[in-house]
Amino acid sequence: MNAFATGRDPEHASIAVTTGLMKELSRLELEGVVAHEISHVRNRDILFATLVAVLVGLVAILSHVILRAFWFGGVRRERRDRRQGGFEVIVLLVGLILAIFAPIIVRIVQFAISRRREYLADASAAELTRYPEGLASALEKIMKKNSGNMDVSEAISHLFFVDPKRSPLDSLYATHPPIEERIRRLRAM
Repeated sequence: MNAFATGRDPEHASIAVTTGLMKELSRLELEGVVAHEISHVRNRDILFATLVAVLVGLVAILSHVILRAFWFGGVRRERRDRRQGGFEVIVLLVGLILAIFAPIIVRIVQFAISRRREYLADASAAELTRYPEGLASALEKIMKKNSGNMDVSEAISHLFFVDPKRSPLDSLYATHPPIEERIRRLRAM
């Protein structure tokens, strides 16, 4: 049971709902899920995620360029003086720091942003339907149905917002916040 939205803006967006979702949910629950996906489109979350991915790529490329320039290009001895040598060491240190820490930090930031956008889509869906219980009930059903021993490849399990093969490290890398917290927040509205 799953649903997702894609598209860079509302004029170029699509929403997909699996047949399992349509069979298992009531009309009000399905309305809550579709409103959640519409909220992703309305809030331009897909465009935002694309921009974050581009920024992540730029940081990675910048660190690789700096390191490769020093690794393969080296420093010309005849141009060296004390000021240039100090500057080159600083640039090399920045490149090393970016290469080591940037991918980790950027991933954590990316996942945190994604989780916040999920809460925003939940709140927007509640505003759109004026019935937060519909989405909360749908999330409960999806959580129960998608948990346990599902025969799902590890290669695609991250696409589920209730990971059927959840491990302790999954919460660190999860793109969706804990479903129990989402349900609690919806019911508090």
